[in-house]
Amino acid sequence: MPATLIDLVRELVEIESPTGETAALADRLEGELNGLGGQVRRLGEHVRADFDGRGAPLLVIGHLDTVWELGTLARRPFRIEGERAYGPGICDMKAGLAIALEAIRRSDGDRRALRVFLAADEEDGSVTARQELAEAARGAAAAFVLEPATPEGAVKTSRSGLARYRLEVHGSSGDADTRALNAVEEIARQIVELVNVGKIDGGTRANVVPERAEALLDVRAMRTAEMPTLESAVLARVPHDPATRVAIVEWYSRPPLERSAGAARLFAQAQAHARALGFEVAEAASAGGSDGNVVGAYGVPVLDGLGAVGGGAHAPSEYVLVGSLEPRAQLLAALLRDPGV
Repeated sequence: MPATLIDLVRELVEIESPTGETAALADRLEGELNGLGGQVRRLGEHVRADFDGRGAPLLVIGHLDTVWELGTLARRPFRIEGERAYGPGICDMKAGLAIALEAIRRSDGDRRALRVFLAADEEDGSVTARQELAEAARGAAAAFVLEPATPEGAVKTSRSGLARYRLEVHGSSGDADTRALNAVEEIARQIVELVNVGKIDGGTRANVVPERAEALLDVRAMRTAEMPTLESAVLARVPHDPATRVAIVEWYSRPPLERSAGAARLFAQAQAHARALGFEVAEAASAGGSDGNVVGAYGVPVLDGLGAVGGGAHAPSEYVLVGSLEPRAQLLAALLRDPGV
């Protein structure tokens, strides 16, 4: 184990791990978890570790992958400036992984039984991890998610659900007998009726009628009851020009993580532990999803945002507050000993 938490964070940041390239980081985490006494398994690209302890197991959730391509570290190396540490993936969620390892070490000999699950494709919706997440959640008393806290340090007791869709439009460049059908024009009419269109693509040259265009959509709702209405608005797409063809392909979805009575109990316990440690912690709702959404759908109480305090996730300005690492490790260690459920 490195001398300090920030040393470990640096080492993890310097193992680049974009989605699909997580093997080196998985090797490192497997070694760390083995060294802490876990029974570690590689489940495809994912990592699971089981630790003996008291009572029904607690589930600690993290992910190995980041949104940053290989080579980003050379352009934006790890650095510390004042109270902040910077680096690709540091907030989401290399610092959270370091906090989890330190909390497990500190709670050894006096903790609940524990499962750790680290997904390799969380940034792409944990599509390949769904079955393994379901197995890890089976019989768990609670789940603690090491996604970053809010910039103010709040943990998260609810998250929006989300669905990702690909909107495809098929037209035609036309010929002597048929008129041209501009797919880009059709998709432009479609997207003004939709929200959260994150990417559009279509066409080859300025003077060639595009035969195909696509847009990537992000649909979110805070409550499960709202999702069908939003999804229906997407799935009901019909072409403005009936000669074109419009298709919707679902990419992935996560149900909303609504604040539950179990989550409220977990937060109250976290609040009590934080006060005993000399600081305050608040709760918040998040517009983004995590693997906590998936586990919460199985009825497991979830407390999310237990990672580092920071900001700029998925942006070049991504950072964590160095001073937050120690208190967050102490807080998680306390919850692993006494979660309140």
